[in-house]
Amino acid sequence: MALPFPLAPAPDDASAERGRLLFAGPITFLKGVVAMSGLPAADRIEVCFAGRSNVGKSSLINALTGRKALARASNTPGRTQEINFFEAGEDLYLVDLPGYGFANAPLAVVEKWQRLLKSYLSGRQTLRRAFVLVDARHGVKPVDEEIMSLLDSAAVTFQVVLTKADKINEETRNRVLDQVRGKLVKHPAAYPELLLTSSEKGEGIADLRAVIAGLE
Repeated sequence: MALPFPLAPAPDDASAERGRLLFAGPITFLKGVVAMSGLPAADRIEVCFAGRSNVGKSSLINALTGRKALARASNTPGRTQEINFFEAGEDLYLVDLPGYGFANAPLAVVEKWQRLLKSYLSGRQTLRRAFVLVDARHGVKPVDEEIMSLLDSAAVTFQVVLTKADKINEETRNRVLDQVRGKLVKHPAAYPELLLTSSEKGEGIADLRAVIAGLE
């Protein structure tokens, strides 16, 4: 019997090349948004990246785009309260959502950005997929399930990307994959393939590029 939520197959040569080309051109920071009124025009498709603090989101975005400092990691978990938009050529927005969990901010500020996040996810017609980053050393945490439930309610398809895969051995990897699969069966918006990545080693980066290129 096939496993639920298998690892995504390696892209074929044509898909891999489309992914490479998509990220080979200019990629620039456009703006940080703190209110729905500040969102850029919905004139192209976009994908967003969500993950709890310190999951390696900035490193993944930098590896994906081949830029060393495009997305800047904050030293303080939960510090970034903006939705950051990056332009990848003329056809794609990459959207970096604020890290969730351990928000080192007053409750009123946290509630404000949570409202913004819900509004963005529910109302952005050009959003094709959310990538939910999960640390491969720890699996799905309760705070991850909160964002997954939010994506369920917003009817936004999300795909789990396991980060830091180079930090674990095969036995731990299999155990964590089983745990993640068990959690995802409860989420109707979950895309039925997992991606395993290492920003440090480059593992899975070409696969993720190909997945994004295939959404256009």
